Amino acid sequence: MMPTNEQLLASFESHLAQLDVPIEPERLYAPLIYSMSGGGKRLRPMLLLLACGLYADDVRAALPAATAVEVFHNFTLLHDDIMDNALVRRGKPSVYAKWGANVAILSGDAMMICAYRLLRHTPEALLPRVMDIFSKMAAEVCEGQQYDMDFEHRPKVSVVDYMHMIELKTSVLLAGSAAIGAVIGGASEEDVRKLYRFAVELGLAFQLQDDLLDSFGAEEELGKRIGGDILEGKQTYLMVTAMSRADEEQRDVLRTTYKDATLSDDEKIARVKELYRALDVERLTEQQISVRFERALGILDTLSVPADRTTHLREFAKGLMGRKK
Repeated sequence: MMPTNEQLLASFESHLAQLDVPIEPERLYAPLIYSMSGGGKRLRPMLLLLACGLYADDVRAALPAATAVEVFHNFTLLHDDIMDNALVRRGKPSVYAKWGANVAILSGDAMMICAYRLLRHTPEALLPRVMDIFSKMAAEVCEGQQYDMDFEHRPKVSVVDYMHMIELKTSVLLAGSAAIGAVIGGASEEDVRKLYRFAVELGLAFQLQDDLLDSFGAEEELGKRIGGDILEGKQTYLMVTAMSRADEEQRDVLRTTYKDATLSDDEKIARVKELYRALDVERLTEQQISVRFERALGILDTLSVPADRTTHLREFAKGLMGRKK
């Protein structure tokens, strides 16, 4: 019998708690333990285990790979926080803020190595395929991060360019996780490809929700201030969509408001959000999120497994829809 999503998550957390991390040198490994115990949504390991569970009732063989993708994800966050000068992560000081950039770089490197070591426990016959997926995924995440940094210096970013960037930066890690789980579960190559695409679409919807919540979410639910992306002049789906629909005068406002020293932070946020509303950006973003979710769920209907086996994965995907934080 397939375990419930709650049972899967508990099983993963139990396996993660047994992660064998050296004690010394403390400043190398303490940040690893600190970042891994910070919670998070566990989206990637859950996707991996749920994809495996489509084809196998016992998903224990996938637990090391599920742990590997979560360790890898957290490694990327350590390095992201350095690049973004981010002092807070999940409501507490980031590793970068707590230990400094040098420690965060080296501990992040150790986490990436740890992720690859965890993959060794994948069933031997499947290891080459799993390693191929994982390594391609890891390289593409780096490509996505580079594009994101490049966009900071580009006067114009198209919606197509932005979607390509978030597919690499956010979606491929989800997609690689789903594909690895499917491979370990015994899926056909065709189903592996379909689940990869399912998770790409899910990841795009998830990132677009993040963009939307940053400007139009509720502070008390998000646990952070609204409008951070606006104050940074960050290229988000909302910003690139607004720029594509604005006239030249409006574009100038969108381009310059975040660095206007005569305005308070609240005034900057209000001015840009007013333009977003005038350009129908909030509705267009919600529409795009809905399209991506529906596309993802539609792919599940095409898998070569009985419909009832997709229930838990479908439930998990729907749980990401309409989130407030």
